[in-house]
Amino acid sequence: MLEATCNDLELQELELLSPDAAHAAHTKGRLVPEDPDPYRTAFQCDRDRILHCKSFRRLSHKTQVFLAPEGDHYRTRLAHSFEVAQISRSIARALSLNEDLTEAIALGHDLGHTPFGHCGEKALSASMAEWRARELGIEDSTPPFRHNLQSVRIVEFLERDGRGLNLTRETVDGIRCHTGSTPAFTLEGRIVALSDRIAYVVHDIDDAERAGLLDEEMLPSEFTDVLGASSSSRIETMVHDVIAGSIADGKDIVMSERVRSAMLGMRRFLFDNLYTHGDAKFEEPKAAAMISDLFYHFITHMDEVPAEYRIHDSDWPDRQVADYVSGMTDRYAVRVFEDLKVPRSWKR
Repeated sequence: MLEATCNDLELQELELLSPDAAHAAHTKGRLVPEDPDPYRTAFQCDRDRILHCKSFRRLSHKTQVFLAPEGDHYRTRLAHSFEVAQISRSIARALSLNEDLTEAIALGHDLGHTPFGHCGEKALSASMAEWRARELGIEDSTPPFRHNLQSVRIVEFLERDGRGLNLTRETVDGIRCHTGSTPAFTLEGRIVALSDRIAYVVHDIDDAERAGLLDEEMLPSEFTDVLGASSSSRIETMVHDVIAGSIADGKDIVMSERVRSAMLGMRRFLFDNLYTHGDAKFEEPKAAAMISDLFYHFITHMDEVPAEYRIHDSDWPDRQVADYVSGMTDRYAVRVFEDLKVPRSWKR
C-alpha cells in the first residue's frame, strides 16, 4: 500500500508550488507548538479543525443577507463559506499557490458572524459601545465588535472549551485580514479576501433573483456588460481577471481596474436597491432590537451566561456576553429571546 507522509506532502509543495506560495514546511508555526501530523500538512490540519468545530456547524443556521427566510433559495453563512473556498481554490490552483491554506482561511473567515447577518453585528457592536461609555466611561470610535476579529477570537480562545483550535499563524492572519484595510501577509490570505467580495456580489444577486426581488433586466448594463449576464459568467469573468492580473503583477493578488470598478459598482447598486428593500429586510429593525435586548439582559445577569464563555476576559463582561450572543444561530437567538420576554402561555 502506498502512503503519503506529511514530509512527502511538504516536499511536493516545495517542488510544485510557486516560490511565492506559503509552504507548510516553512509555516510560522502555531501559538502552542505541537508535533506535526504524520499524514497531513499543517494547513490541512487547520482546514480539518475548522471543518469539524462547533462554530462552523452553526453557520448552517445563520443567514447571509436575508433574514427569516421562508424558502430554500436563501444562502446561509455556511453555503457562503463553501463558495468562497471554491473560488479561492480555483484562483490559488491557477497561480500555483497553496490551496489547502486558502481553503482553511475561507472556511474560517466568517465563524465570528452574529445571528442575523451584518444587522446583528451592528446592533451588538452598538450595544457594547453604549454600555462601555455608560458603565466604564470609555468613548472610542473603533467598533468594539467586528466579525473578523471575533472569528480570530473563536479559533484562538473559544473553541474546544476555551483551548482554541491552535491554528497556524498563516491561517489566523488570513481570517483576521479578510476584511478591512490591512492585507494578509500571505498571497493565499489575499486571495480569500478578494474571493469573499466576488462571492457575495454574485450570489447576493442570485438570491435576490430567486426571491423575486430583482431580475437581470434591473441590473445596470454598465456593470453587466463588463461582468456578464449570469452568475456563472460573472464568477468566471472575475476569477479569470484576478488570475491574469496577478500573473501580470507577479507580486500581489490583483484585479484589473475595469473589472474592479464594475464589481464595486454592482455592490453599490445592491446596497441602494436590495440590501435596504424586500420583505426579508423589513425584519431587520426587529432583529437588531432583539440582539440589543439579549445583550442587555445577559450583561445584567452574568450568571446566566454559560461558563464556557466566562473563562476569558473576566474584566470585560461585555466581551463575554458578546461571545455568547454572537455565537447563537438565528433560531436559537429567537428561542432565547422568547424564553426571556414572552409569557409562556402566549407561546405557540
